[in-house]
Amino acid sequence: MLSRQLEPKASELLEKFPLIVITGPRQSGKTTLAKKLRPDYKYINLELEENSDFARNDPHGFLTAHQGGVILDEVQHVPALFPYLKHYTDLRGRPGEYILTGSQHFLLLEKITQSLAGRVALLQLLPFSLTELQNAGLSPATPEAFILTGGYPRIYDKNIAPSDFYPAYIRTYVERDVRQIVNVTDLRLFRQFLTACAGRAGQTVNFLELGNVLGIDSKTVKSWTGILEASFVIFLLPPFYRNFDKRIVKSPKLYFYDTGLACSLLNIHSTEQLDAHFAKGALFENMVIVELLKQYLHAGATPVFYFWKDSNMREIDLLMEEGAKLKAVEIKAGKTINPAFLKNLHAFQNTAGAEHVELFLVYGGDVAQPRSDLKILPWNQIAEITSG
Repeated sequence: MLSRQLEPKASELLEKFPLIVITGPRQSGKTTLAKKLRPDYKYINLELEENSDFARNDPHGFLTAHQGGVILDEVQHVPALFPYLKHYTDLRGRPGEYILTGSQHFLLLEKITQSLAGRVALLQLLPFSLTELQNAGLSPATPEAFILTGGYPRIYDKNIAPSDFYPAYIRTYVERDVRQIVNVTDLRLFRQFLTACAGRAGQTVNFLELGNVLGIDSKTVKSWTGILEASFVIFLLPPFYRNFDKRIVKSPKLYFYDTGLACSLLNIHSTEQLDAHFAKGALFENMVIVELLKQYLHAGATPVFYFWKDSNMREIDLLMEEGAKLKAVEIKAGKTINPAFLKNLHAFQNTAGAEHVELFLVYGGDVAQPRSDLKILPWNQIAEITSG
């Protein structure tokens, strides 16, 4: 069993809050982590109808029967339980009494903020990070191998080929989870929408263009995008909000929480196919950004991430805001360093002010180059960006 970076923070918060909630994609390891945190806790799976019916129809009886150390798995199935959890945890006053998990982020978050504000610690667990794999001696040999394989734990725990894992994962997601969130009448069209999103990873979102391609209106595109966000398939990266040199881009950029899933949707099943694919650069960029996202989320921190594009079409792939400081990260899939890779970083530094900006270049090679004005890091040393 791989050690998860989130475990120390989750253990700490269990001593301070009556409940912790671990959200994340389906099969990202939430239940495994919860059981490792508290192996003696009673485990209740609320996807099972007998458990969800009991909780829904008799919440008082359910929480009386299940108290004093309980893991409630996939708790989004019984949102009516939250006010009763508030009542009983207030009444009993025990820290760490319940660990809740859920795989529908926004729906769960809305109910929690309404009912459990101040009583619950919120954590997110994504699939394995590159750091977690490296710590376990499972370092991918190349960035292409990691992009293709992704980070879902079952792939590593059960030695499942990505070409076997992801089609089944996608089919289950589309046929079960999507229907639980919203009434999608044409699942075939939704699957096409999902694939179209994979082809636009790393691009700014154009709802009208996406709708025209699929023959659906932009309102439906926005609704379906929200579904993918709510179920931890994609996230949207906003443009930087400060008016440095008249930012012109207002639309966010789209990324997948797992590049292996995106590759499967694009029918990329080998590193050779990935090398030849038009989306390789965007998928490399996606991989780097989501790995940095994991470094924050798996430490229990809230990432403040943006991208930047100015009126001269100069762009920085990722800006990480840390207090008054910005970390600007340019991402290139190339194996060798080209001086042109650094051009936009220096332009942004001149615009924003050198004293407030740290510069990083992440590339597809293997050698770090700590220069006087910036750090050049290979793909497998991404975590160093968050350590300073």
